[in-house]
Amino acid sequence: MKKAIFFVLVLALSLNVKVTKADFVFGKPTKVPNINSSSRDLKPSVSADGLSLFFTSTRPGGEGGMDIWVTTRETTNDPWGEPVNLGSPVNSSAWETGCISYDGLSFYFSSTRNRGSNANADIWVTTRDTIHSEWGTPMNLGPTVNSSVDQCYISISTDELSFYFSSNRSGGYGAYDLWVTTRETIDDDWSTPTNLGPTVNSSGYDTDPSISADGRVLFFQSTRPGGLGGECDIWMTRRATKEDDWGEPVNLGPTINGSAAEDCPNVSADGSTLFFRYSQSGRHSGGDIWQAPIIPIVDFNADGVVDVADMSIMIDHWGEDYSLCDIGPMPWGDGIVDVEDLKVLSKHLFEEVDDPTLIAHWSLDEAQGITAYNNASDCDGTLVGDPVWQPDSGIVAGALQLDGIDDYVSTDHVLNPTDGPFSVLVWIKGGATGQVVISQQGAANWLKADSEGNLMTELIGTDRSASHLQSQTNITDGYWYRIGLVWDSANRILYVDDVAVAQDTHQDLGGSESGLYIGCGKRMEAGTYFSGLIDDVRIYNRAVRP
Repeated sequence: MKKAIFFVLVLALSLNVKVTKADFVFGKPTKVPNINSSSRDLKPSVSADGLSLFFTSTRPGGEGGMDIWVTTRETTNDPWGEPVNLGSPVNSSAWETGCISYDGLSFYFSSTRNRGSNANADIWVTTRDTIHSEWGTPMNLGPTVNSSVDQCYISISTDELSFYFSSNRSGGYGAYDLWVTTRETIDDDWSTPTNLGPTVNSSGYDTDPSISADGRVLFFQSTRPGGLGGECDIWMTRRATKEDDWGEPVNLGPTINGSAAEDCPNVSADGSTLFFRYSQSGRHSGGDIWQAPIIPIVDFNADGVVDVADMSIMIDHWGEDYSLCDIGPMPWGDGIVDVEDLKVLSKHLFEEVDDPTLIAHWSLDEAQGITAYNNASDCDGTLVGDPVWQPDSGIVAGALQLDGIDDYVSTDHVLNPTDGPFSVLVWIKGGATGQVVISQQGAANWLKADSEGNLMTELIGTDRSASHLQSQTNITDGYWYRIGLVWDSANRILYVDDVAVAQDTHQDLGGSESGLYIGCGKRMEAGTYFSGLIDDVRIYNRAVRP
């Protein structure tokens, strides 16, 4: 069996922050090469073909304080070229920032031109006949869209029948809100802007919208409470169709957000890349343009291999609205599992992929020593007692033999079950009644055999009526079993060999910041030490579907 480390973005509930638990992930962000400067670079807007990247910069050589620049490349595999100022008549002695239309023939932008001493911005549009033509004289969108205050940071839909922007006009819920204006056809006038409402907007600054090409995901910047420590974070809201209401916004999580300021998101037309600005100096100064790949989760059963088993899971849910397998054509899917999703999955078959939701992976393949190395993080385990390495006896390469008397592995803290969805999966062979496979030190036995040798969990919630979850599936008859516990913030599910063998509704789980024991009970009581082989322990901070 091929081993892989699988990178995924975790989206879970943590403290007061709601972090997105979507069926796609963000890869490691990198600074976009060749385009950043020592000045302030922000508000990226990539063309639909991915060959032009427009952005705003305060670098020297422009027409005013903040100008729009563009960089191009021959193919999406080529590096970006030297940025070029759009020049007059798009740029002026004021400041400008905007976005390119899907067909590349219109550019919508905010500008403080013609506002005198008023530093507020209006929305303008300039057009060209072909993508190789010069930009025409900009046209102000007029008093229906613009007001006496600020209209800025625009994102246009692919059909150019709606665009989103931020404004501090009256009728909002915070300092700046997100608004949308629409029209029936491109020949019609824009309608009076509508506030996106209190579900999306907050009491803080909600700005920098970026609408996805399918119109179902809106990324934006917000200073709302519950961020990850910086001045502002990037959030997203989703809707099932373009006719539905927007859902509750969720934070993009620690892969994108951090202790600095992250803003100005822009999602590529194919949904594969998120561009954004990262600034340690805060949202009002400094910063560079970064990019992060958006990757669909394709290892559905979390076994480290993308193969026919994952394809079988997709086929089992064919024609359904099943988010785990709904991975195309956008990474967040289109509401139905169909051929578009199969196309995406087929591109990843037998590939090695990376997954940050795999937060702990003890392969237990060592041949000697007292350290069980964690392949997913720095949380290595320490062997206690006299466990024996079995390099050729595991279900996946090697395994660890425990004697059922005083052998176990101790680790530092990995996760707190109360923080949100998580999954623990492990291969075992042997064991006896009452013995524990995984426990949290002093807190709860996560996976164990009950008095009849059946799989159970003692990880429960804080409600007085909470009880253990027990299956009727024996795991102590000497065969290899892959056992697991999955918590999805609403349900506890026990798995044996990728089949759900017990499930119940559970509203919460008891929390603990302590470390783990592999192979003994939470208090190391006699009779809880595991006797047999343990292999390939995996912990995810998402709910997997084995």
